[in-house]
Amino acid sequence: MPERSTEPLDRSTDAERGIVPRISGHTKLAMLLGTPVAHSLSPAIHNTSFAALGIDAVYLVADVTAPALPAALSGARVLGMLGLNVTMPHKAAVIPYLDSVTSAAEFMGAVNTIAIENGKMIGHNTDGAGLLRSISEAGFPVRGSSVTILGAGGAATAAFTQAALDGASRVTVFNHRSARFAAAEERLAALHSQTGVPCTIHDLADNNALAAAVAASDIVINATPAGMAPRTDSCLVDEAWLHAGQAVADTVYFPIDTVLLQRAAHAGATPINGLGMLLWQAAIAEEIWTGQHMPVDLIRQTVLERL
Repeated sequence: MPERSTEPLDRSTDAERGIVPRISGHTKLAMLLGTPVAHSLSPAIHNTSFAALGIDAVYLVADVTAPALPAALSGARVLGMLGLNVTMPHKAAVIPYLDSVTSAAEFMGAVNTIAIENGKMIGHNTDGAGLLRSISEAGFPVRGSSVTILGAGGAATAAFTQAALDGASRVTVFNHRSARFAAAEERLAALHSQTGVPCTIHDLADNNALAAAVAASDIVINATPAGMAPRTDSCLVDEAWLHAGQAVADTVYFPIDTVLLQRAAHAGATPINGLGMLLWQAAIAEEIWTGQHMPVDLIRQTVLERL
């Protein structure tokens, strides 16, 4: 026979010990849709947050290809999921299947968060708000600030749209001339018409214009892959253009300390890594689903341990 334990029995309930039952008849499901998604940090972020907040929910990922997207969205609606995140390549493709989208998501032409309320699916985009929240947390609110953004892809579009909607004094975008350039030019013109904020785009190859814009900006944002592994030595901004009193943010979070951020720190500017955008876009999404505030500092440590 096994020896009898001499330790006192813990007869406290899970709730009294701060443990949320991970699966119950009431457990809600949130999920990330995209492909590929197995590498995503979102399950670690949201499941840690759910446990810390006592929310009876779990977060999973689903590798969903384009042909399967309509069925996946229909299933989420029928099953009454807590909510969805959407990543590449579906951020634009989901929009026709939703009941409504926010004005920010409509301007961006992309959705990364879906709330499911009484069978209705509402599309949001928290990428831009998350990025600007991370910059604001560092002491640089966007309202009244001059913002320069490198890139015209999804992250850049979210950034320049949110910056204009949040009252930047000027938004200047740089990208190589391409189909993205033309699309961004149209969106920026619409944003200027809607908000009154001067919004312009310039050729990234125009080094003189780029240098002048960066030097004159309160906030500089890299929303290109420059500096991302494996091209970790890549950087589009010369250190001489940077100076104290400005924020320099990178959407890249692997590596955490990119060449751009190293140059910013050396020039006396405030470097802001891409982890903040990752965390705050998730926090805003979770608040949309649950009404509760994610413990961002706790989640930051969780993510750093996995990078």
